[in-house]
Amino acid sequence: MKPELADLCRQLRLAHVVEHVALQQDEQLHGVVLQLLTAELDGRRRAKLGKLVQQAGFPHIKTFEGYVYDHISFPSGSSPAMLLELGWLERKENLLLMGAVGTGKTHMATALGVEACRQGKAVQFYRASDLVALLQEKFASGTVNRLREKLRKADLLILDEVGYVPFSQTGSELLFNVIADCYERQSVIVTSNLEFGQWTSIFGDTKLTSALVDRLVHHAHILSFTGESFRFKQAMERVPV
Repeated sequence: MKPELADLCRQLRLAHVVEHVALQQDEQLHGVVLQLLTAELDGRRRAKLGKLVQQAGFPHIKTFEGYVYDHISFPSGSSPAMLLELGWLERKENLLLMGAVGTGKTHMATALGVEACRQGKAVQFYRASDLVALLQEKFASGTVNRLREKLRKADLLILDEVGYVPFSQTGSELLFNVIADCYERQSVIVTSNLEFGQWTSIFGDTKLTSALVDRLVHHAHILSFTGESFRFKQAMERVPV
């Protein structure tokens, strides 16, 4: 029996099928079964991808097709290829995407999240302010631990737009607990328009902010996004001369 057929049966957990086909001395039958099982595996993968993408909560689906990296400063040991290989995700490392509004941080975070879904990883995407609001709502109703448990099941947590809206003390503490849960257990992608020294204006408490940043930057790749806003540039290009 062809090795690829045995491998397909193993992936699909069809032990009895592989035993039956192995007894048949019929190459044509082997070929037909191989085609059918390949189609079944492809279908299962598409269905799983669709489910993972839906559960992730991406506001829009983004990919790296046509994505420009010229305005991004990568730290030593990091590169576009390294990001796409997702080895950092396997190692529970974080990505911190820092820079001005409209420079492609959310696009990159989303595209990496979609790629993680393609590789069978569970992803959760939240705008930081939305997650804090949800945490506060669940805290008030006494069900915040259920939400934290849901977040702990993700391989990758994406926190978008940290720095746009300041949080209350309770909100800051709840978000800190989520990030503490992730530390060295899951990967986190954060996008922010503020330098770390300005995060106190968002989280309020200096000690809490320091502890939160310390957990994020340990085992992290920090990418700096420069240049003007793509959205502003595109808007200006549409203005009649």
